[in-house]
Amino acid sequence: IRVNSQSGKGGMAYLLKTNHNLDLPKRLQVEFDKIVQKYADETKKEVKDADIWRLFKDEYLPVEETGATAAGAIVGDSHDETLEQWGRLKLLKVQVSSGEDGSDTVLKARLLDRGVNVGVDEPVERELMGVGNGPIAAFINAIAAIDINVSVMDYVEHTMTASTDAMAASYVECEIGDEADTTVIWGVGIDSSIITSSLKAIISAINRSMR
Repeated sequence: IRVNSQSGKGGMAYLLKTNHNLDLPKRLQVEFDKIVQKYADETKKEVKDADIWRLFKDEYLPVEETGATAAGAIVGDSHDETLEQWGRLKLLKVQVSSGEDGSDTVLKARLLDRGVNVGVDEPVERELMGVGNGPIAAFINAIAAIDINVSVMDYVEHTMTASTDAMAASYVECEIGDEADTTVIWGVGIDSSIITSSLKAIISAINRSMR
C-alpha cells in the first residue's frame, strides 16, 4: 500500500511542506508516518494529500467543537471535513513580561480546561502564572499548578511564508507525566505569534497524551 505517489514518510513530509508550508522535524515525521500508515492499512487504499492533511489536523490541531475546523487550519484550506471535538486545554490569552531584575520571564496564561472527559465535563477557565528562563519554561512551570508535568525534549519553529503577516509553526517534543508513567509525544502549534504558537504546541502535546 502506497502512502502517496512518493511513498513513505519522506513523501508525506514533502506534501505537508509544499502544500501546507509545514516543515516537520525528522522525529515528528516518523511519529506521523505511523499514523498515516495505520490509516492506509485500515482503508486499503492509496492515501492522498487531502487525507494526509485531514489526518494531521485531527491528530495535532485540537478541534474546538464537533463539526468545526481544526485550530490553526490554513486560510483557504479546502479539506475541512467534519472533525470530532478533542483537546482538554485551550489557550485563551497569554501575557509575557520580564521579572523585576530582567533575568526571568513572567508568564500569565488564561486557559479553558474542558476536563478529562471532553464534551462531558463542565469547562472551567483557569488563570495561571509561571516564572522561567523563557516563555516555554515559564508556561511549563505554570501548568504544573494543575498537576500536569511536562519536560521539553526538542523544539523547532519556523515562519510559514515570507510575508510580514506570516503565521508561525512550532513543533515541540514533550515528555509528559511523572516518573512512574511518562509519555514522549509531539505537539504542533500554529499562530501569528511565535510565542503563542510554541505554547499551543505544548498544549497540543498535552491534549494528545490525554486523548
